[in-house]
Amino acid sequence: MEFRVRAPELKGRGWLNTGGKALTLADLRGKILILDFWTFCCINCLHVLDELRPLEEKYGDALVVIGVHSPKFEHERDPVALAAAVERYGVHHPVVDDGDMHVWQQYAAKAWPTLAVVDPEGYLVASMAGEGHAEGLSRLIDELITRHEANGTLHRGDGPYVPPPAPEGLLRFPGKAIELPGGNLLVSDSARHSLVELTPDGETLVRRIGIGVRGEPFSEPQGLVLLPPSVAEVAGYDVVVADTVNHQLRGFSTATGEVTLVAGSGRPWRSSVDDHAHDALAADLSSPWDLAWFDEKVVIAMAGIHQLWWFDPIKRTVGVYAGTTVEALRDGPIPDVWMAQPSGLSVSADGVRLWIADSETSALRWVEDGVLHTAVGQGLFDFGHVDGPAAEALFQHPLGVAALPDGSVLVADTYNGAVRRFDPASNEVSTVDSGLAEPSDVLALGDGTVVVVESAAHRLTRLAPGVVKRVDGERHRTERPPSHLAPGEVTLDVIFTPAPGQKLDSQFGSPVRLVVSASPAELLLEGEGTTTELSRRIVLNPDVPKGVLQVVAQAATCDVDAEYGACHLTRQDWGVPIVIDPAGPNRLPLVLRGLDA
Repeated sequence: MEFRVRAPELKGRGWLNTGGKALTLADLRGKILILDFWTFCCINCLHVLDELRPLEEKYGDALVVIGVHSPKFEHERDPVALAAAVERYGVHHPVVDDGDMHVWQQYAAKAWPTLAVVDPEGYLVASMAGEGHAEGLSRLIDELITRHEANGTLHRGDGPYVPPPAPEGLLRFPGKAIELPGGNLLVSDSARHSLVELTPDGETLVRRIGIGVRGEPFSEPQGLVLLPPSVAEVAGYDVVVADTVNHQLRGFSTATGEVTLVAGSGRPWRSSVDDHAHDALAADLSSPWDLAWFDEKVVIAMAGIHQLWWFDPIKRTVGVYAGTTVEALRDGPIPDVWMAQPSGLSVSADGVRLWIADSETSALRWVEDGVLHTAVGQGLFDFGHVDGPAAEALFQHPLGVAALPDGSVLVADTYNGAVRRFDPASNEVSTVDSGLAEPSDVLALGDGTVVVVESAAHRLTRLAPGVVKRVDGERHRTERPPSHLAPGEVTLDVIFTPAPGQKLDSQFGSPVRLVVSASPAELLLEGEGTTTELSRRIVLNPDVPKGVLQVVAQAATCDVDAEYGACHLTRQDWGVPIVIDPAGPNRLPLVLRGLDA
């Protein structure tokens, strides 16, 4: 007898993109549902939005995607901020506001992103964590369509999506800005998929580069950097653009207006890390978010895989600069460090330090002499708005940073709606301005004034000079339900089932890889490191009451029957909060992919 599980009801605080209607599973009966558990800070969640778009188009009259927004940061619980994010990222399906994490818990989600598939009769048939599932989902949807059309339980027709009114204005969710040699400002107008050149006042349009359509030539561009004149002369362009959602870099000539692809295959990164130089146009990048000229090359904040990369415009090569792809906070020599969605870069006036806004750890960090340091920040789950000594200060998901001539650093503290200042001399953090709408970048101009890219207000704002406040705000820690585990020996099992029509691909060695670490490191007595099996014995320290297990799993598959079968790589990073509990279980299961249809 087949055991079938009814999908839990979608009870949230409210709905977006439905014309004000609250949807129930009964309203959606007859459709195949994909529930996308996401939070708008999460780069992997943004990748999944892009993976789902082709499926929504292909199966439009049979498939309904429902975004379930289950927030990590305090700012993400704000319904106004959620509505802005839905517009910013072009979410064209209904979204339920799961601000209290009720739906998250009902569906037993453990990671952002998680996908759940519900059949036309309302039964849960699949769940999977992470990104890279588009091919498997397509095969599963084909099977469900065939089965439920034969049974008469599939009802084709329009879905419940109701588009919001089209926005107006010069800018829409601008991302980053730079000052051009003549004094004009160049801004990435992210939600309109273009660049905008403005006069120095930041309000008058000089020209728009791009036609405002996703993918032509930009898709949600972010970071910009001016090349040194000698490099620009050889390269043939003077600005490099982080074309974030296209996973590419583009060169822009301010003289001719020409846009040129200079790096990135257009495929999102799904590989392993090495220390070699690669042909720039053949390399797979992952959501490049910001750029800086440092150490005689363009450094890329590769937000999608928690690393820094480099790009050489003359040799036309790219490679890894810092980081291992593990999403966490660990300092040290740059090949071995951990970062979490680096999103802002700026170089000190003397060229010695590269400052980094490491958004998911709510941290300000810097590289100097090949070593990564943390100035402010405590980890993935600690954030807030607290000034004072750097060791105690807190940010909340900062996206931008600007090094000032006096050695201090301004930070676009995005989810606190503030601009903060870190002074290395005193090791203190202060608030320069607050009440801003998701500032995403800070730009120190040549005349000494400071411009803030106030992204959710769709404008550039100039800071009043000399204003510094002291803020003793709240401290927050993500209230994500922890896993209670027994001390001592625990079995960590990552469950993976290949998608329909695929098999594990062992032609290049083991098809699976598992990397385990912990924060604090003392939480793990045994079991840290990398293996080629998805099950591992670990030993938890009974003297460490709680912490976070960092788990990275990946599995390689290929198509079974095709003559030239495609290959696929499924990967997920988990930061699993752990509480040591003598009554807890001694097994931790994590689902990389589970397809049960």
